[in-house]
Amino acid sequence: MTTHRQFHWAWIILGVCFVNLFINYSIRLGYGVVLPEMIRDLKLDRTDGGTIYNAYLLTYIFLTPFTGYLTDRLGARRVITVCCLFLCLGVGLMGTADSLLTASLYFALVGIGATGMWTPVITLVQRWFAFRKKGLALGILSTGFGLGFATMGAAFPLIVLHLNWRYAWYLLGVMAAVMVLVNLLLLKSDPASAGYKPWGEKESVVANGSDQAVIVGSPPRSAIFQNRNFWLIGFSYFAIAYALYGTTTFMVDYARHQLGFSLETSSFLATIHGLCQLAGVLIILPLSDIWGRKKIILLSNFIIVLALSGLLFAGSSWLMLYLMVGWMAVFYGVTFPIYGACAGDFFPREHMGTVIGAWTPFYGSGAIATHWISGVLRDKTGVYDHAFFINIAMAAVALCLMAFVKGRESATL
Repeated sequence: MTTHRQFHWAWIILGVCFVNLFINYSIRLGYGVVLPEMIRDLKLDRTDGGTIYNAYLLTYIFLTPFTGYLTDRLGARRVITVCCLFLCLGVGLMGTADSLLTASLYFALVGIGATGMWTPVITLVQRWFAFRKKGLALGILSTGFGLGFATMGAAFPLIVLHLNWRYAWYLLGVMAAVMVLVNLLLLKSDPASAGYKPWGEKESVVANGSDQAVIVGSPPRSAIFQNRNFWLIGFSYFAIAYALYGTTTFMVDYARHQLGFSLETSSFLATIHGLCQLAGVLIILPLSDIWGRKKIILLSNFIIVLALSGLLFAGSSWLMLYLMVGWMAVFYGVTFPIYGACAGDFFPREHMGTVIGAWTPFYGSGAIATHWISGVLRDKTGVYDHAFFINIAMAAVALCLMAFVKGRESATL
């Protein structure tokens, strides 16, 4: 018997995943806000600051392919809940760090937890929403990381003023601890197992099943890695991650110590960045349902090239700096969810977690490379100019690679 429901559990899934992303990206992107005070207090240099972040990224990119596979096999609820537990432990310990070694070890633990805060989350949301509603869902979801970054930019100077940088980590650790229970109680790995069809399709009650989706007649996973588009999108992801992380991780330090702005003025870049992301994810991501994911990625990467160029040549004008960061952020917010959405558009729905997980080493390698290279160049030359030139070039490479992606955007190999 078919029944229609006024309320769809997809919106609970979206709300819980939103909070997960808010906390995760408050940590991931907020590191760049905490960085100047943290390395000053621990008597570290910028290369050390990049090394700490790279400890996070190394565990993240090494384990995320397994997390993606386990999401397809065991269900997102279990994976997200366990990873959230690791996240809260690692972030809480970051507040106790007293050296390069301990900070790196604790942030590596955070990286383990973070493996469950992107690939399983974006896979889960795509499974709960129909194909032509994914852009809308991902746009709403992605406001989580923009708001997380904006909140850290606004709150961190107040935390430093009244306490110190360690309490930023303690606060985030408590928030992650609360989400362990929320994820366990409210997440459902697959709409079919909960008696739903994806929101946007004709809703009906379906037979209850286990928390794990049933995969029938799906093509072998090995076919994914024989697909030309997998590699083109993956290397494009590498290049754009290099360009964006090389800018966002160091932009507060760039404004603070190269341009000579105050801590408040420099940290406000993170707030602008986070708030401007909201415009991109709420307007541009839904447009990808109409125009297609590839066209939006090409447009986004092109504008990022222009924005990064403007950022480098903004000079000491805080107004121009804010404008360029805001312009970049509109499309920064679009980048990561829309690359993830390509997994559901160009590959089978039941393998989305595997594909997104397999793309993560491309993304993570780009972020690791830019942190070390940018940190070393800054320490050797005393300026970020050379590093920012490379960021511009990498964004252009990402644009060119994506232009070679061929084929209809549908969930087929």
